[in-house]
Amino acid sequence: MKTTLITGASDGIGKAIAIEFAIKKHNLFLVARNESKLATLRNELQSKYGITAQYVVADLSKPEAAKLIYETTLKLGLSVDVLVNNAGRGSSGEFYKNDLAGELEMIQLNDSSLVALCHYFLKDMIARKSGTVINVASMIAFIPSPYMAVYAGSKHFVKAFTYSLAEECKPYNINVMLFSPGLTSSNFMNTNENNNDWGKAVTKNANTQTPEQVAAELMTAFENKKSFWVSGRKNRISQKIVGLLPQRFIAKTMGKQKRKQMEQNSPIH
Repeated sequence: MKTTLITGASDGIGKAIAIEFAIKKHNLFLVARNESKLATLRNELQSKYGITAQYVVADLSKPEAAKLIYETTLKLGLSVDVLVNNAGRGSSGEFYKNDLAGELEMIQLNDSSLVALCHYFLKDMIARKSGTVINVASMIAFIPSPYMAVYAGSKHFVKAFTYSLAEECKPYNINVMLFSPGLTSSNFMNTNENNNDWGKAVTKNANTQTPEQVAAELMTAFENKKSFWVSGRKNRISQKIVGLLPQRFIAKTMGKQKRKQMEQNSPIH
């Protein structure tokens, strides 16, 4: 059974992506940590759109999760035709003060598990000479971002990895796309790692899209077999502008801007 696999599918952008693919009559395999949300979403998608939706509960911040996901698809007899690596999280604050274990888990989630899932499923896609991989990065993949240092680094990795992988996969008729949304009105900034003064400085006056807007753009890019897409017109303009500027200059400017915003709220200790 040809299936679209979506990680981080229980909320936000991932849930909106699942709905977009269900509308297009893709059978789905959903991955997230919250079983009750996954079960509810599965039932809604099957009932409303007449597709088959299945799920597995997995925490991709753990090294063993990617293998569990792959082996579960084999047991269910699923042929993953589209892999959407959407799961991810961020952190804000001064790096030396952040929880090291949490930062390393974020790298596992944003990078290592993404690489592992690509490795597992690409082998089967290449054998069939068909398939699509969509790696969801972020606007931050194009800019160094002081006070989100590890998150920015993790998304820069996704960008470089995906660009490189896309070229490797062309001879096998596999499309690999880097999809980069900007700030989205989801729960991304409401985690313990992001819901702090530094996180608020990052998002102040920022341009935002809804998860539904982001997912609709992802679907359009997928249907047009894009290898790269930035979600949101303003974000696309910003990405082109920052591409002309030295990365060190961007880091210096953003660092000053964030410190100024923090000083306006309270002294930095």
